[in-house]
Amino acid sequence: MIRKLTSKKGISPILATLLLIAIAVAAAIISYAWIITFVSTQTEQSGAVLILENTRFYAVSSTNNRTDITIRNTGTSSAKIVSVYWSSSSFSALAKLNTDEYVLDPLTAMVNAESSITITVKWGVSGGTITGNWTSGSTYYFKTVTSTLNQPFLRYNFCQDLSKKPANVLS
Repeated sequence: MIRKLTSKKGISPILATLLLIAIAVAAAIISYAWIITFVSTQTEQSGAVLILENTRFYAVSSTNNRTDITIRNTGTSSAKIVSVYWSSSSFSALAKLNTDEYVLDPLTAMVNAESSITITVKWGVSGGTITGNWTSGSTYYFKTVTSTLNQPFLRYNFCQDLSKKPANVLS
């Protein structure tokens, strides 16, 4: 004798509805946990993000010219500038400046999140990297190396071709 399939029973509609609701809630919780973890990881990784804010060339005298470079930190953590590099020919020719060839404002060399720092590069310092005076229309290159507070061995490099930004020349 053949048994009919109609005699088997399924789950009740109420139990099926509760099961679907439980699956949807579990999927929402898993998605929320993943999104929160992903977003917090991405914002922590942003760190110090340095951008060129302004560049000014000052013609003070034939032996006392200077360049002010203002850098803004748009990141979420602070950074400390540990060295400055400069070249008048290319990025590959960057040379580290001696500490007497530039001045940092503020003197602490700290660039806090959403704040800026001004680097004053002195031209023609005796025995220095930058000889002579700056020339209007020339291209100059620089790089800063920073050390973040939470990762002291990680270095952020920032290079900028100064000819790509409008520069104010003050006498």
